[in-house]
Amino acid sequence: MSALLEARDVVKRFGGLTALSEVSLTVERGEIFGLIGPNGAGKTTFFNVLTGLYSADQGAVVFDGKPLSAAPHQAAAAGISRTFQNIRLFANMSALENVMVGRHVRTHAGVLGAVFRTGATRAEEAAIRSRAAELLEYTGLSARAGDTAAHLAYGEQRRLEIARALATDPKLLALDEPAAGMNATETAGLKKLIERIRADGVTVLLIEHDVKLVMGLCDRVAVLDYGRKIADGAPAAVQRDPAVIAAYLGGNAEAAHAP
Repeated sequence: MSALLEARDVVKRFGGLTALSEVSLTVERGEIFGLIGPNGAGKTTFFNVLTGLYSADQGAVVFDGKPLSAAPHQAAAAGISRTFQNIRLFANMSALENVMVGRHVRTHAGVLGAVFRTGATRAEEAAIRSRAAELLEYTGLSARAGDTAAHLAYGEQRRLEIARALATDPKLLALDEPAAGMNATETAGLKKLIERIRADGVTVLLIEHDVKLVMGLCDRVAVLDYGRKIADGAPAAVQRDPAVIAAYLGGNAEAAHAP
């Protein structure tokens, strides 16, 4: 495998607060990479830097061999697509329409085509609709294509967000707390979906509080604590790392192991 995404000594400050302190990591092509840490560890800030929502104050992010600009639309065009911890669907649009919107970054029709309804524009719209329908089937939502997003069950809304993200044909799918609020059955279904996405050639970056899900799903895991990376490696090794045990359970590692 080769690196798809690299963070090199990333520093991010908000006023006098240093949220990230020289954090580095590498996400290899074709893997599922997990990012975990206690509340306030800097995960979301780092995730936002890695996906082009925030700019780094120091250091750099490189995606597919090129520097990543702090502009979400440019990140999407480069091949990064993401979901958010708080669901951001268009509530009054249908499931199909939500996925169609996600396809806009790969469309070519201009203003004139939209106004005059050229043949090329109509053909592109038909292709967008067809691809959106395929993605709804892929994520198990084809029966809900005509239902508004607001009327979908919570777990279905999470999957719809993933379908919309996949509509951009990403090289990297970045998932921000996708299992948040899901029950055990929904989480198991999510795990299978993420595994299928990776099997179909998309690299996955995952932030998640469900440590059991992360450890059972990811090829590698990085752990942040107080804005610093304290561990990075295979899930089994990370779980045994004294610094990780101390960060999650408090105190020192010896105390964490004590009966």
